[in-house]
Amino acid sequence: MGSNRDFHDLCVCLRGESPKAPDWLGVVALANKTLTTPALIDLARRGALPSDVAALVEAMFARNLRRNARLVAQLGETLAALNGCGVTPVLLKGAALLATTDSDRAARRLACDLDLLIAPRERALALDCLARHGYSVFRQADEGVNWFADLGRPGDVGMIDLHIAPPGPAHHYRALGEVAAHCRPVALGPGWGLLPSPVCQAHILIVHDQFQDHDYWVGDLDLRHLRDLRELAAQDDFDWGRLASFAVGALGRNAMETELAALHALLGVDVPRALRRRFVPRLQHQRRMLQLRFPALRPALLAAGLFDLIAYRAEVGAKATRWLPERATLRFLLQLARGGRDAKI
Repeated sequence: MGSNRDFHDLCVCLRGESPKAPDWLGVVALANKTLTTPALIDLARRGALPSDVAALVEAMFARNLRRNARLVAQLGETLAALNGCGVTPVLLKGAALLATTDSDRAARRLACDLDLLIAPRERALALDCLARHGYSVFRQADEGVNWFADLGRPGDVGMIDLHIAPPGPAHHYRALGEVAAHCRPVALGPGWGLLPSPVCQAHILIVHDQFQDHDYWVGDLDLRHLRDLRELAAQDDFDWGRLASFAVGALGRNAMETELAALHALLGVDVPRALRRRFVPRLQHQRRMLQLRFPALRPALLAAGLFDLIAYRAEVGAKATRWLPERATLRFLLQLARGGRDAKI
């Protein structure tokens, strides 16, 4: 019950409101785990936090502000290097936020790395270009449509993550099409990149969390990305109907609306009722909340996603010769359900 109360109090804080009689030690511990502590800076500036909590939040915010300045400089330099080789990447996730948000507002979010999307044909060219600018490959996936490479350079505060496809199964991007078609050019320092529209960014975040990170199956929640969705939804050109049109099949719609149900219930976003009223998404949201209240139920509640997993295999054309998923898939999901992951609750 304590962690459940801390969670709801943290959500109140992330809405910019003051919770009633919170356990600040528990709230801050959860904010640290979910990487949302700098987002409490507005409460600190209003004097709505105890002095010791405010001092911690202000210190983390100031450090993140300085770190972000270095990330922005690194991103601009990296874009310029790639531009010089004829490559103009799409900015994903935190990289998109850093490129378009003023420094004070961006410092409310902790960015782990800089995600860039390039065309498959540009992979070798981009790797060679970045190698000539001091980067070396830290980790690289095998060949395939989901190839990626993490590149690092001494002295930098973040890694460059190169991708040749948006995160998650390609199946969930069929309605979206090419990400570049939903982008506009944006300048950052000496370089140029392609910035996805707010709706496109929201769809990518949802697919990333729900399927790339398997949150839909195991019932996890990423508060940092949920807050990102709140920021995107606040933009004037955000179109809820357009976002809904990107969901592919029953599974894609269930996953999207599960995230939107959380966005409405936890962070107070005025999501249209049509996108949060269906039974399955509401059931999945309640499953998440039940797991937060009673963590020991997580393995048992994994069954809530199995029927959608079977539907997913049918939608993507995978051969389904059995009702239950393969043993290796079950072991993998059960391991995720049992163990905590960084930034996930």
